[in-house]
Amino acid sequence: MEKLLILNPGSTSTKIAVFEDETPLFTESITHTPEELAAFDCVADQYEFRRDLVIATLKKHGVALESLTGIVSRGGLLPPIEAGAYEVNDDMVWQLKNKPQNEHASNVGAMIARALSKQYGIPAFIYDGITVDELLPINKITGLPGMRRKGMGHNLNTRAAALRYARENGKAYADVTVIVAHLGGGISVNLHHNGRIEDFINDEEGPFSPERAGGLPMFDVIKLCFTGAYDYKSMMKQVKSRGGLMAHLGTTDSRKAEEMIAGGDEHARLVYDAMALNVCKNIGKIAPGVCGKVDAILLTGGIAYSKYVTDYITEHVSFLAPVVVYPGEDEMQSLALGGLRVLRGEETAKRFHKCEN
Repeated sequence: MEKLLILNPGSTSTKIAVFEDETPLFTESITHTPEELAAFDCVADQYEFRRDLVIATLKKHGVALESLTGIVSRGGLLPPIEAGAYEVNDDMVWQLKNKPQNEHASNVGAMIARALSKQYGIPAFIYDGITVDELLPINKITGLPGMRRKGMGHNLNTRAAALRYARENGKAYADVTVIVAHLGGGISVNLHHNGRIEDFINDEEGPFSPERAGGLPMFDVIKLCFTGAYDYKSMMKQVKSRGGLMAHLGTTDSRKAEEMIAGGDEHARLVYDAMALNVCKNIGKIAPGVCGKVDAILLTGGIAYSKYVTDYITEHVSFLAPVVVYPGEDEMQSLALGGLRVLRGEETAKRFHKCEN
């Protein structure tokens, strides 16, 4: 039996769980107030604060660190990496402390995992890290040489869905070809083929969503940037958290949007249907990468609980492949299952090497 500690530090919380094999013993999310976090100059400075919370939480639930057989953390903002497991080593911690791609709370997760790993002799991993980017070279090219498409986004959840589909159909992940649409606060669509995420339409270039503006007419965006109404920070906020349903309907809650539709709001129906249709268009857009030879289209994320949305998408894309719905998102379970596959010898953890450039 394996016993895993799962760490998932976020900007305003630290999620902690312990699993015995596939069964969660407990999951706890500790919220951090702005006042608590204001005491730290940068994310890396939060290491001791969050580490002590992890240790205290384990003690509260009666879990001895010595009883653990593995630790899995949400991956930090490393340079682009492959999907799957990476051993948390000193090179990774150096990278996250000294040259991360950006400040992010998940950077601290690997630091905590490494410290506990060294102290108690427990193997530690990250799994399907935030900066996974497996795009084929041809899929990175854009119309401007200095600007490349990226494969970073909802890889943990979408890959978990693809792995689940493969398992349920008695196949290896490398032997299935699936398109996965993550439907949440942001929406992304990716293509899994030959055991890799070969193409990815992320939430800055794809469908608009409850919060994101998605892909926009480029000339109009350029004009808007030079009206004087926005600086960089406010423009980013406009497209990342004030776009999509929020901009059109004043809510980021898809359930509220459906209540508006049920109440006869035809504008809400038009906008909501447009969001769903945009998902369909992007599913179709990504399919030519495998000449349309797709085993299944998988819908996952919180909005995949909506029959309205999943029925709409199924009606419009089932000509391409069968649609399978895996609603919700459970990052803690996805991390635990990834760690279990490594400990059981079903996957091999890769080794990270620091990049000083």
